[in-house]
Amino acid sequence: MASANYEVKPLFAEPYFVADMGDAITPEHIKFIKELKMVQNQQNLISENLYIFEKPELKSLKQAVDAMLGTYAAEVMGIPQELYVTQSWSLINPPGIGMHGHSHSNSVISGSLYFTDMPSPPSRMVFHRHRGYQQLDLIPENGKINIYNTRNNVVEPKKNMLVLFSSGLEHFVEPNTSSEPRHSIAFNTFLRGTLGNFRDVSELKLA
Repeated sequence: MASANYEVKPLFAEPYFVADMGDAITPEHIKFIKELKMVQNQQNLISENLYIFEKPELKSLKQAVDAMLGTYAAEVMGIPQELYVTQSWSLINPPGIGMHGHSHSNSVISGSLYFTDMPSPPSRMVFHRHRGYQQLDLIPENGKINIYNTRNNVVEPKKNMLVLFSSGLEHFVEPNTSSEPRHSIAFNTFLRGTLGNFRDVSELKLA
């Protein structure tokens, strides 16, 4: 007979970061982003310009995002290095369209910014727990899903919400079941600063 005296403790946690960017987003930003030239992506539409935060029209918005990345690096990751935006792009999910499962290569932290009104329902971002092995199909029973065994966690986007998450997390976007387009900005980041230790001959200076 199993002992009734047991406890379950978290071993590792995978964070995601949410901030309200309403004070940083202007009507001019919204107009500029919505007027960007879009091209066909695998399922949805993606901006032809894949470095939109480099545009002078979005300078103040980029500065606000940079400030949040600074908070994430210092307070969540606890590191002295700087996170900076590499590529950045806008996305439109027309009615009926979602986004396939994917993770972000050559990036440390990725972000999604919901800069304008969201459709109703807003199409959630779903994070999928991906294992290096898939041979064992262990599905929790109904009513027994918890933080230790769940396969998916969802984030419901709202207007002005910034979401930062590890670029290695696999995620997808549910199909847009509304009659309105779903707008967002996505971006990747990398590190600036020095990694390692000079005396341990592990030093790496990142420009």
